[in-house]
Amino acid sequence: MPLDPNLRVYLDGLAAMNVPPISALNPQVAREAIAAQLATAQVKEPVARVEDRCIPGPAGEIPIRVYTPAGAGPFPLLVFFHGGGWVICNLDTHDGLCRSLTNGAGCVVVSVDYRLAPEHKFPAAPEDCYAATRWVAEHAAELNGDAQRLAVGGDSAGGNLAAVVTHLARERGGPPLVFQLLLYPATDFTADTASRRENAQGYSLTLDDMLWFANHYLNSPEEARDPRVSPMLREDLSGLPPALVITAEYDPLRDEGELYGERLRQAGVAVTIHRYEGMIHGFLTPPIPLQQTQEAIVECCQALRRAFGSEAATQTSASA
Repeated sequence: MPLDPNLRVYLDGLAAMNVPPISALNPQVAREAIAAQLATAQVKEPVARVEDRCIPGPAGEIPIRVYTPAGAGPFPLLVFFHGGGWVICNLDTHDGLCRSLTNGAGCVVVSVDYRLAPEHKFPAAPEDCYAATRWVAEHAAELNGDAQRLAVGGDSAGGNLAAVVTHLARERGGPPLVFQLLLYPATDFTADTASRRENAQGYSLTLDDMLWFANHYLNSPEEARDPRVSPMLREDLSGLPPALVITAEYDPLRDEGELYGERLRQAGVAVTIHRYEGMIHGFLTPPIPLQQTQEAIVECCQALRRAFGSEAATQTSASA
């Protein structure tokens, strides 16, 4: 279907203003620009409790933000990894989305501020994310959480990290995970897909941006074939937790996200793959209000509730 008309107006406005792409900026300027944009666009739902703290990581402390819903608990747990190409974004840029997931899924959400490139290149990010997931499982009680109902999730680069964490948890003896929430994930740095060619320019995330992110994240081009970078290249995907894979029609990452979901399904993993027509990359943390954002958040929350064995999914959501 055609690009959503609201997004068309937004993208045309950016083009008219000659807003520079991420690939034309240095990392610090890109971080400041995206943070400012998302700060003004977010609608933040109130949640019962929000706490910032630090936990031990493989190379020092890792900042986290813990969102707790209303109720008595113990609650299921979602460890969330923000997107941003492993280079930009932080706890604040995804605060609105995490609040919506907390309320809608009725779970404690632990958002992880993993180390960013280029200051900290691969494998800093996946090792931080795995360490944080293990810490949450081991400290579930103090978070008023239930370690037996533990999920991971993330968007874009965060979806990549969530997928990688499921592999590491399987290989390193835990923690056991009941679900993975993969929102337009990057799954294959070596891919040459139709969606990368069709959506290379003009839809917010460009191929030039993706190359910029990869060059900052990786120590060498050869690392693109490491399964901790490209989870699609992992030979065995059996035994991984059930997944919801959400993709966007006008996203260069669309096909690799869907192909990864199909590979999970072929390996015997229960998977739902849902492409949102007319949408672009990043539509769950959009620069403008979108109805499809609300619909996708509801779908995420329902899937999490089912995975957690919670009561029937509610329709609670908010514009992110």
